[in-house]
Amino acid sequence: MFPKGLTCSGSAASLLLIGLLVALGTNLERVSGDAGLVHRRFEYKYSFKPPYLAQKDGTVPFWEYGGHAIASSENVRIAPSLRSQKGAIWTKQKTNFDWWEVEIVFRVSGRGRIGADGLAFWYTAEKGSYLGDVFGSSDQWVGLGIFFDSFDNDNKHNNPYISAVLNDGTRQFDHQNDGSTQLLSGCLRDFRNKPFPTRAKIEYYNNILTVLFHNGMTNNDQNYEMCFRAENVVLPKTGYFGLSAATGGLADDHDVFHFLTTSLHIPGQFKEEPAPGEDAAKLTQEYQDYQKKLELQKEEYRKEHPDEQKDDLDSLFEDFNERELRQIWEAQTNTFEQLRTLSSKLDEVIGRQERTLGLLSVSAQAGGAAGGAPPPQIAVGGGGAAGGSSIMRHEVDALLQNQNVMVQTVREIRSIIGEVHARTDSILSNQARAPTAQVQAGGYDMQSLMNEMRDGMNQVRQGVASVAQRLQTHGAVPQAQGSVQCPTQNCLSLTAFLVAIVVQLLLMLGYSMYRDSREAQAKKFY
Repeated sequence: MFPKGLTCSGSAASLLLIGLLVALGTNLERVSGDAGLVHRRFEYKYSFKPPYLAQKDGTVPFWEYGGHAIASSENVRIAPSLRSQKGAIWTKQKTNFDWWEVEIVFRVSGRGRIGADGLAFWYTAEKGSYLGDVFGSSDQWVGLGIFFDSFDNDNKHNNPYISAVLNDGTRQFDHQNDGSTQLLSGCLRDFRNKPFPTRAKIEYYNNILTVLFHNGMTNNDQNYEMCFRAENVVLPKTGYFGLSAATGGLADDHDVFHFLTTSLHIPGQFKEEPAPGEDAAKLTQEYQDYQKKLELQKEEYRKEHPDEQKDDLDSLFEDFNERELRQIWEAQTNTFEQLRTLSSKLDEVIGRQERTLGLLSVSAQAGGAAGGAPPPQIAVGGGGAAGGSSIMRHEVDALLQNQNVMVQTVREIRSIIGEVHARTDSILSNQARAPTAQVQAGGYDMQSLMNEMRDGMNQVRQGVASVAQRLQTHGAVPQAQGSVQCPTQNCLSLTAFLVAIVVQLLLMLGYSMYRDSREAQAKKFY
């Protein structure tokens, strides 16, 4: 089981086995969660990790795999980088706990810029097949499937994509649209050809499904970011864990290094079963004995090989190139940390804005249910709109600009009407003081007067049409969104417009009559 070339291999393996058994007896710990203290317990029967992941006969303890999957001592290659390959690996027994957390360390790598088809995580009531149609597993499953899809089937340029799909055993997976019509939630993350293995942490607790993702750009194990969080998710009480992968015309290597399962228990629900006193003491004594033997064998090895104990003095100093690379690496790490901090703060701000908009919508709905339909709301901000009833800042500016144009136009029309009224009064007063002899206008003067009136009417009509066109142009965006519409009632009514036209006509007629009368009086003196 162990390599023959290793010194102290038997003792080291036995020491590792005893330490694992002792650790399994005391692996219950408490961590603070969102809803209080959560009991966590590592489930080794639902996990695998290197070294010695697979035994000499190629089997993986507590797991079974098939299809084109290949298991080695360091990883499980679910699907190799060959065309039309499928494979899967499933646990042998169902879970005996309700809530769980799974951490997957994997790598998807290929020579092409685009990969195919992807990797899938399963939690289903029954095991799937090893050569199925959905990422190497069976369709119409009962439970949860989380897909790391690397191929863009719907040509929307939204891959690689991480998506979660629930199924009750009656629906077929929508391959043409990458499952977008059946999507529970998801996020756009690139997990192909990364310098370090990518990680995914999937937690299911109190009917809340949370997926965290590590993009593999750093070697920091804790550098997770939120992918999605879905509430009111109901999964089978017990089920099988599984991984599957498939390739198509394009092919990637789908390697899984760790699959670590931790059961989550509500405080007070899980009772720790202490190991019997004699067995615990026996295991502890064997562990200490093997540890002493290991130390003795280390001392003997040092005595037999004294040359290997000499330290290399050159390794204690750092040359210029190493120092420069280290400084560059530290600068890039600090920059990445700052960007991650800014990203988390931005996510927090967006979350607060979404909660505020949600509260506003709830209050508006409550007000509408109590006293009728609520007034339309305008959400102003640089963030995303909460729904179809909100407009952006530039749209509000357009509305204000339209309102200012309308007010200015009304003022101009009002000033023109006042000026016409003043001139009319002056003409009437002059006619009252004029002699009684009057001359009727006619002929060429009346024709020119009608032409002037027609030109004035055309100018007024063109001005009104241009103002209406400007209002429609500036208010097109808000009206298209259906959120806030420009007022349909004009500030200048039809009656006022007709009165202004009649007054202008009377003014022109009066002025013509007044001019003719003055000319007639002037002719009497000659």
